[in-house]
Amino acid sequence: MGKLLWRPSKERINQANMTRFIDFVSEKHSLRIESYSQLYEWSIQNIPDFWAAMWEFGGIISSKRYDRVVDDLSKFPGATWFSGARLNFAENLLRCRDDYPAFVFRGENQASVEITYSNLFAQVARLGKSLREIGIKKGECVGAYMPNLIETTVAMLAATSIGATWASCGSELAPEAVLARLGQIKPKVLFTSDGYRYKGKVFNMLPGVARIADISLLLKKS
Repeated sequence: MGKLLWRPSKERINQANMTRFIDFVSEKHSLRIESYSQLYEWSIQNIPDFWAAMWEFGGIISSKRYDRVVDDLSKFPGATWFSGARLNFAENLLRCRDDYPAFVFRGENQASVEITYSNLFAQVARLGKSLREIGIKKGECVGAYMPNLIETTVAMLAATSIGATWASCGSELAPEAVLARLGQIKPKVLFTSDGYRYKGKVFNMLPGVARIADISLLLKKS
């Protein structure tokens, strides 16, 4: 057996979310679970109870609670989970609104950008309002042709916060590949970027974006 490199302190273990969850499950179900392995064994023998506990412990925000955890565990894949529940993906991710860092972005040029949870919420709220004002409705598609940026996540959360469906393509894809993918869902809005950096090189995306816009206009007119 290899040498143990690190062991968490007792204080760190006591403060861990896993420890809190074990205590939560033990109290809720009148159990004496004292370790991760015991929790694991209980979870695979009591699958609906485990995921119901995860829902409650995680504080899932929903406008309607689920009717049942799972319909048929013999179907995998194919089982329906938390049927009847109504919730918003973005609302749950944006529940924190303090001044702790939500994202820390560092690009290849080592420039670091940080955004707090409160700032993230404000940016998402503003963009979501703008999407509503230009007529984006629940269920309509919003697309993106962007690199991995904080702004990409803001756009995704803004779209999903108003009930729109989000789809994205990486900035390294050629315009034809983007059209082949997004052309199937016909997004009402396309978020994009002027370029991205990879392996020390800067790639200009604007010619490809212009081509996508031109072809999309032609397809709409045809």
